[in-house]
Amino acid sequence: MSLLPPSPPEVPPLSAANRLGSGGGSDNPTGPDVDPEAVYDRLGILLTLADADGESRYNADLPGVVDELVAQGIAVDSDGALCAFTDGVVGPDGDPVPLIVRKKDGGFGYAATDLATLRLRVDEYRATRILYVVDARQALHFRMVFDVARRAGWLPDDVAATHVPFGTVLGADGKPFKTRDGGTVRLDDLLDQAVERARAELAEKDHGLMPEEFEHVAQAAGIGAVKYADLSNTRTKDYVFDVDRMVALNGNTGVYLQYAHARVRSILRKAADAGIPLGRPVDPTLPLHPAERALALTLDELAATLDDVAGTLEPHRLAGYLFGLARAYTEFYDQCPVLRADDDGVRANRLALCELTGRTLATGLDLLGLAAPDRM
Repeated sequence: MSLLPPSPPEVPPLSAANRLGSGGGSDNPTGPDVDPEAVYDRLGILLTLADADGESRYNADLPGVVDELVAQGIAVDSDGALCAFTDGVVGPDGDPVPLIVRKKDGGFGYAATDLATLRLRVDEYRATRILYVVDARQALHFRMVFDVARRAGWLPDDVAATHVPFGTVLGADGKPFKTRDGGTVRLDDLLDQAVERARAELAEKDHGLMPEEFEHVAQAAGIGAVKYADLSNTRTKDYVFDVDRMVALNGNTGVYLQYAHARVRSILRKAADAGIPLGRPVDPTLPLHPAERALALTLDELAATLDDVAGTLEPHRLAGYLFGLARAYTEFYDQCPVLRADDDGVRANRLALCELTGRTLATGLDLLGLAAPDRM
């Protein structure tokens, strides 16, 4: 059985902001009229404005990018524009699809900026793996940009550049999520809505939380619900934004996982209050209940799951694992008395399973960017 560190590691969370936020084409990565650092702080994202390079960062480099492409014969004149072409990339009419690096009017296309960006990341930042988390509709654009960059020598063979596409957030009508007047929905407004619904759900429970702690948990549950709803779906598929489903206490939701973690912590607190020692060595000679075995085997799958996520760049696999772990723990909790176990050795083994489950849930939620409250 794999053992985890006693607390979640300090790692950047996998953010839902790309699919849900408005951005692109601006020096402000979260869209116009939005304080990006305030949004990042609210989401728990470990970024500041110092980590962002807006398009203006590369303006001075664009003429040199184009000149070098022309000198290498990669960019050629096409009806007055300078374009690059990729073998095998043709349109419906069979004609080659151009990657416009400089327009007829002398302005630069997005391709020139993307090429300048990529060259900087390789030459100055020394990146060895570059991930472009961008709308799936830009797949052809990035295929051509990467091809041109490799031919130009700006993207060496030992540097991986990958387009990580994602689908679209839909409204209840099945169409791209918009405001009633057809505008872009602000991420801050979605978070406010989710926190409000989470607050209402929690208020119906006998939670025993003080007002300040209750508000902290409501914020964690609401914001976590939005993140989890985005990350638990297959990255390339569209999904419907349904805040009531997101904050549900049952089913594959972030709140359900947070509750599972809080339940584990509750058992461990009760054990401590009763003077039952924690951290006793596990006795592998004792027989296992089927629910104990199932939970132990599920816990042992974490490392393989994380390797899978890192290789496929699909965080929904981690979300699915955590949901399966929470269900396995519920089965264990229902069928295997912990504090009331008849045998001290059995009780110690079950408490060890509880401790490891709690740490695994906390670590997994942290990797997804969700808080793991001890009480809910």
